[in-house]
Amino acid sequence: MTNFFYKDKPIIGLDIGSTDMKIMSIDLNKHHVTGYGVIDVDPLQIRKSFDEDGEYITKNLKTLLEKKIVGTLVSNRVALGIPTSRTFSRTFTIPPSAEKTLEDAVAIEVSQYIPLPIALLYVDYEIIERNDKALTVIMSAVPRELIDNALSACASLGLSVAIVEPSISAVARVLKTTEEGFLPTVIVDIGATNTDIAVLDGSVRITGGVSTGGNTFTLDIAKKLSVTLEKAHQLKVLNGLASGPKQEKLSAALRPALRAIINETRKVIRYYNERLSNDHRLEQILVVGSGSNIPGIGDFFTNELVMPARVAHPWQKLNFGDLPQPAKQFRSRYIGVAGLASIPKGAIWK
Repeated sequence: MTNFFYKDKPIIGLDIGSTDMKIMSIDLNKHHVTGYGVIDVDPLQIRKSFDEDGEYITKNLKTLLEKKIVGTLVSNRVALGIPTSRTFSRTFTIPPSAEKTLEDAVAIEVSQYIPLPIALLYVDYEIIERNDKALTVIMSAVPRELIDNALSACASLGLSVAIVEPSISAVARVLKTTEEGFLPTVIVDIGATNTDIAVLDGSVRITGGVSTGGNTFTLDIAKKLSVTLEKAHQLKVLNGLASGPKQEKLSAALRPALRAIINETRKVIRYYNERLSNDHRLEQILVVGSGSNIPGIGDFFTNELVMPARVAHPWQKLNFGDLPQPAKQFRSRYIGVAGLASIPKGAIWK
């Protein structure tokens, strides 16, 4: 009997990222946010804590839970998001006759394409598509030390982790229901220091990334235009790539970092088209994340990749009720944790 009560406990989302930690609780019946919070973290310290010990994670998670919550968290049962850049994901196909030896096929993929011994990884896999000719398998791996430290931090503060997933999977969950994400879609998630790229076609089929983000844009503008970081941020979010007297200088400052993101996006698209598409045509590019707040960035991606692109605004389904909402310029940073908090509790047990 105890198990049935446990299974029915609501899920809250906890996203431990490379520059912040976010938490959110949603009443899925009403799409009503009951509580949320965020705390900024030092990128070097959080990485060290993932890799060596969980003390820094624990300290900041404690502060988040005790001092940074707006509203109420309805549960202590957590869907945990981890940085996509710290995970390894691949999609591959095998003949149906090889299903009985699928675990061996996964081990081969790990040894060939992941730069860590399998003994140091947690590896999970799932058949996401099958037909008479082939089985399509998605495989994800993440360093054991990272997961163990994050789980230990959660447990020490009374949080029970029910599921762990890369943050890009949580982003995809929100986009599937709010931004025509049922179409084959390229997701470009521009964070503060990293950009995660994925193809969403029913599920996330492939991921990629680059160490470039919103902070890179600000630094490049400050250097190119010889202005303070505060002024550079203002120019980025108010002018960006939009038409105007400053467009030429701003475009020149932003272009190198944006070019790095475009090049990685092309690689991801090429891999999908050549190996995974099954004749599915990519329909759109959705740009999300805290670094997507650049006027004109959607048009830039459209022109560079010759595919309809836009900045996604998936907040129309979330109701904050009487809670004070995050400031408009910060809402995009919550998309991943909203996706974690939106996992139906029954889905975990399938």
